[in-house]
Amino acid sequence: MAAGPGGGGCARRGRWGRGCPVRGLLYGALLLLASGLRRGAAELTDGNNEHLKREHSLIKPYQGVGSSSMPLWDFQGSTMLTSQYVRLTPDERSREGSIWNRVPCFLKDWELHVHFKIHGAGKKNLHGDGFALWYTRERLMPGPVFGSKDNFHGLAIFLDTYPNDEATERVFPYISAMVNNGSLAYDHSKDGRWTELAGCTADLRNRNHDTFLAVRYSRGRLTMMTDVEDKNEWKNCIDIAGVRLPTGYFFGASAGTGDLSDNHDIISMKLFQLMVEHPPEEENIDWTKIEPSVNLLKSPKDNLDDPTGNFRSGPLTGWKVFLLLLCALLGIIVCAVVGAVVFQRRQERNKRFY
Repeated sequence: MAAGPGGGGCARRGRWGRGCPVRGLLYGALLLLASGLRRGAAELTDGNNEHLKREHSLIKPYQGVGSSSMPLWDFQGSTMLTSQYVRLTPDERSREGSIWNRVPCFLKDWELHVHFKIHGAGKKNLHGDGFALWYTRERLMPGPVFGSKDNFHGLAIFLDTYPNDEATERVFPYISAMVNNGSLAYDHSKDGRWTELAGCTADLRNRNHDTFLAVRYSRGRLTMMTDVEDKNEWKNCIDIAGVRLPTGYFFGASAGTGDLSDNHDIISMKLFQLMVEHPPEEENIDWTKIEPSVNLLKSPKDNLDDPTGNFRSGPLTGWKVFLLLLCALLGIIVCAVVGAVVFQRRQERNKRFY
């Protein structure tokens, strides 16, 4: 008996009609993939549904313009406060500046939105060096790491605009994350490659539109996204599980210039409290006493350059696990389709003998 017009005995009832269960399964898998992608892109808050913590936020209009200090924030070095921005360094050589929140943060789950601008007269690679965002135990301690202390305790996010390692295949500007318990030193000559958790390339310098960075820490997961393309949407940069950060540390930002320079401006820093439930076993933990750490941290020899900005041996984050499960599901569906087609053809072949 010949097969129906749809092939394999499956009649067509519309493009994704219920007349074909195999197509229905494939349609369901595609819907699952689409919904997963939407959830991944929507994980960061829009700033309206979460709780803004003003004691940890830097928002216009700034208080203390024209003075050497401002409420809740301290600054040092070349930092200059204007009515429109906080300039960490001017476009001049050998300058360092920083700004630090005075209030320690005791939130276990938070999200930081940073509105910034990096710009200057330098062309091509004749500019530098970038700036850093900090959540650390130390504050107001100048040093060689983008204007702040090395061997720090806590989290650092580096927005690096100049490649010191001439052999690197990475495309700059480059954003990276580092967690330190005080035992690690940042290697400028290798652009921090040996101590980097993950990173991404972002075209964030000399843009004629607003540029933003979002850093989210919740349930031991560190997520970072950028909005630097004037599309009003977040783009994935970093997603790392197994990160442990204490409470009671300070937020800050710093920048440094050397032989090359740029203007490094902070326009706003907004910190949001995330309302997240934690498992009962975490209730008795003193989060002020834990040590900054990362599970599944790669050894330095695994930090091989990849033009995409990712490492080949990165840990399995929640997003990667989702993709693996999705691939497994699609594989099962494909096997089911092949099995159904083979079984139906055998049935048709057997009927011809009767």
